[in-house]
Amino acid sequence: MTALSIVIPVFNERGNIGPLVQEVVQHLRGRIPFDIVCVDDQSQDDTRDVLTALKAEVPELRVLVHQRRSGQSTAIRTGVKHALSPWIATLDGDGQNDPADIPKLLAAREQADAQTKLFAGWRVDRKDTASKRWASRLANRIRQRLLRDDTPDTGCGIKLFERAAFLDLPYFDHMHRYLPALMQRAGWKTVSVPVSHRPRGSGQSKYTNLGRALVGIRDLMGVSWLIQRVRHRAQAMSVMNQEIVWLGWTGLHMTPWKLIGLTGAAMFGGRWLVQFVASRRARRPVIPRLFWYMSLAGSLMA
Repeated sequence: MTALSIVIPVFNERGNIGPLVQEVVQHLRGRIPFDIVCVDDQSQDDTRDVLTALKAEVPELRVLVHQRRSGQSTAIRTGVKHALSPWIATLDGDGQNDPADIPKLLAAREQADAQTKLFAGWRVDRKDTASKRWASRLANRIRQRLLRDDTPDTGCGIKLFERAAFLDLPYFDHMHRYLPALMQRAGWKTVSVPVSHRPRGSGQSKYTNLGRALVGIRDLMGVSWLIQRVRHRAQAMSVMNQEIVWLGWTGLHMTPWKLIGLTGAAMFGGRWLVQFVASRRARRPVIPRLFWYMSLAGSLMA
């Protein structure tokens, strides 16, 4: 059984994907059982042909192809769903992430506790244009202020996470940019690990600063709403589990949940008394309207 699956989404990366896969093999073969899942998101060049030819040299490689272009988040999710391992490492298909950093993420996992499900790469020395670095820096500050995910670089493509924890997250387009916040929302811990970053070898970026910003605003509001829902639910659950002080004399450690449950049980039991009294007064068997009201209330409360 493989211990690690490498998931690489690709779109028009014919000049980058071959060397990237070879680097993965170089750094992992003989160190850990692994497989590589490349997901071609309907490339318009011959990326698919490059990958198909590469399978003859790399038996660990599997190639999946989307029937229509679906975006990077969907490509990652497709790869994760078809992965053979309980842990996933992701890389961007442009070759800017260095596969040599995967062992560094694995080492961080060995030192973390079982509640840590995501190890996110942190590009401490980015090799992008100045405009892209400034735009990313501003976006990270806004995101950290709103989401409070304590993650300096959420957009880095190299990450290590548990497959089951990832598949339990709410799915939406561009979700891969918010994995730390989504993992923390689910109750898991996350860790940022400094990694290297390289210039793009060939081709061009699939994103513009303006396009990324327009989409990012909408996604940021959505993720913030998801997090607020969990916080409000957690606060409500905390209140419902607190002891009702003025009922302490009962010795039952009465909480709102217990009170509702006991009231519902009383409704169920009391409805038969109501029917008995109504039947005695009518001198025939009857089921009064109050019986059904108490049945409905009791079922909802219990």
